[in-house]
Amino acid sequence: MLHYIDTRQGSNNKHSYSNGNTLPYTSVPFGMNHFVVQTNDQGSWFFNPNDRVFQGIRLTHQPSPWMGDFAHFLMTPVADDKIRGSIFSCQSSYRPEEAIFKPHYVRVKQQRYNITTELVPSCYGASLRIKYNSSQQAGLVLNAKGKSSLQWDAASRKVSGFISNFSGCQDENFGIYIVMTFNKDIDPSTSGFYNAKEQLENVAVLEGTDQHAVIRFTDCEKDTLEVKLATSFISLEQAELNYQREIATSFEDMKEEAANAWNHYLNKIKVTHHNEEYLKTFYTCLYRMFLFPQKFYELDGNMEPIHYDTTAKAVKKGILYTNNGFWDTYKTVYPLYSIIAPQEYKEMLEGYLNSYREAGFLPKWLSPDERGLMPGTLIDAVIADAAVKGIADPLLPELLEAMLKAATTQSEMNIYGRQGTLDYLKYGYVPSNYHESVNHTLDYAYSDYCISRVADVLGNTELADRYRQSALNYRNIFDSETGFMRAKDQNGQFRPDFNDTSWGLDYAEGSAWQTSFAVFQDFEGLIEGYGSKERFFNKITELCNKAPDFDVKGYGFEIHEMSEMAAIDFGQVAISNQPSFHIPYLFNYVGQPASSQVVIKQILTNLFNSGFDGFPGDEDNGSMAGWYVFSSMGFYPVCPGSGEYVLGIPLFDSVTIELPNGKQMQVHTDNNNPQSNFVANVTLDGEDYTKLYIKHEDIMDGKTLDFRLGLAPSFRQYEQDEIPFSISKK
Repeated sequence: MLHYIDTRQGSNNKHSYSNGNTLPYTSVPFGMNHFVVQTNDQGSWFFNPNDRVFQGIRLTHQPSPWMGDFAHFLMTPVADDKIRGSIFSCQSSYRPEEAIFKPHYVRVKQQRYNITTELVPSCYGASLRIKYNSSQQAGLVLNAKGKSSLQWDAASRKVSGFISNFSGCQDENFGIYIVMTFNKDIDPSTSGFYNAKEQLENVAVLEGTDQHAVIRFTDCEKDTLEVKLATSFISLEQAELNYQREIATSFEDMKEEAANAWNHYLNKIKVTHHNEEYLKTFYTCLYRMFLFPQKFYELDGNMEPIHYDTTAKAVKKGILYTNNGFWDTYKTVYPLYSIIAPQEYKEMLEGYLNSYREAGFLPKWLSPDERGLMPGTLIDAVIADAAVKGIADPLLPELLEAMLKAATTQSEMNIYGRQGTLDYLKYGYVPSNYHESVNHTLDYAYSDYCISRVADVLGNTELADRYRQSALNYRNIFDSETGFMRAKDQNGQFRPDFNDTSWGLDYAEGSAWQTSFAVFQDFEGLIEGYGSKERFFNKITELCNKAPDFDVKGYGFEIHEMSEMAAIDFGQVAISNQPSFHIPYLFNYVGQPASSQVVIKQILTNLFNSGFDGFPGDEDNGSMAGWYVFSSMGFYPVCPGSGEYVLGIPLFDSVTIELPNGKQMQVHTDNNNPQSNFVANVTLDGEDYTKLYIKHEDIMDGKTLDFRLGLAPSFRQYEQDEIPFSISKK
């Protein structure tokens, strides 16, 4: 499926507007390093597909431009003695339309130097093949921002050292160790680094800040330089060990291994459609779901996992993963892993347990360690979903302990755990003196539900019942008069001067419209709060039909999520951001699936594509790509932890999911054409199926789901047990 993928999907961005805010990563699935063509030196937005400038290939660990990078450096082939001590002096034009951007392979030709550079990745390093076609001396520039200590050894044709640069980390000396070797001799007389006066200092040991080193080679003009690279976060010795394990692999063999690693995952889901653009979009989205989280552990001399603990500033035994924001990924990424990659899912949970053991709290946003961003502790949903699907049984007692700690203990460091924990326990909501208090309250109530689900699996009935009750705390901030969740002060009074389109202050990256329906665990109860299904239906219909207006009061300026909602013009369905992902499916909860179907199909066919503007907003760590993958298959995990997937409308003629138990789950769609926006009928394993959801067991049992689409919506009265799960139905 790699031929469908161009990694530049969604990469045409700037800080004020996102078409994905993606980078064209070349890597292996969950690899420790990513490699990206750099086209400009403008902070986090260092690549744009429309730039025609090549500054080099960057080893990067940037999960999002809003998080920034850690442990990065730039490699730029050159064949010119006129370069100086800056990236600008080395850069070259290139032709983006001729370059190759694949998950397992990247190739760029520099017009200035007539150099063609190819790179293939491994888990801990990469192999480069650089073809020089000039009579000038061949060279390779290493640009290392931040602190670095590098040295080159002409006798062994090697560069090694340490680079420290990060956006945020609890270890002020954290960095990456590198080992790089060449198949050509280093020329000591022309290698070194450029000082502040842009003069070349011919030395073999380079120490300082913002280094701009150049390694030049003998007998490499009009020849091919082969570079092998390995890295480590542990030590130079471990980098050497990682290197030794990969040195015997040729460039072509490494390329094939990387391709096979990607096809292992991409081939797990096969879709068909006559429109090839849909296939390109699907498989590029699917690729994005296996980039993060990244491995943050290595294998020692005994092939045992070890990692660097930035809190203790020491090497520890065990698995560790990084670069993941659970506020984003719990919604789609981990539910997909539960279907096609449960063993990897289990290993990740083991890594997150190690984060808990070392930091005292489960992670919220790792990059490389806890950054403490976004409301809630949504890793709880990742744990609960694994628990009800039987993925993490041996780990559950300690995971539950970790969930309970965050639910009952206020950390002295506000980057950890829940904010306002004690006030939430006291009032049953987070008061308005806390920033984004409405989101905190709703997320904690959902996390309480997730705790109850893990307790259920472990047979702790009393604990499950207690947290199932506190999962109803969303009711404490529901204003039945307006139909919105609103911030309350410590005296139980709603904040005055309410404006339903005001973003920020009480709401995270949205207004009351996007936030008030985050009651995944109990939509039945929320509907009861409205007084009737009709009133709830009218409210979410109004949400879809209301103009995409917004008030910037809470932020004081227009943030990019506001701009994107206004631009796509899908009412207040701000599908450009994670809080709205479930909104198109809400009509199912009042037995009106036709409204969900038409909204979902319009989003799938109008707001996603495989191009540079491929997403309607930030594609964070695979989360938005996951929305497309699930929704295009015809079902979506509205409530992780429930074991259910709410039905929508499939985009593809057929879907075949290769399951880890050896079975296949299939989805077939009849009468699948652009004008058919509604589901006429559904069968499951050949029997008429009237429920508006399927269970995880239906998928894992390899059942066949058949949809027939129609031009007009079907009408029927749905029974209560045909509506997706809610606590209030128990």
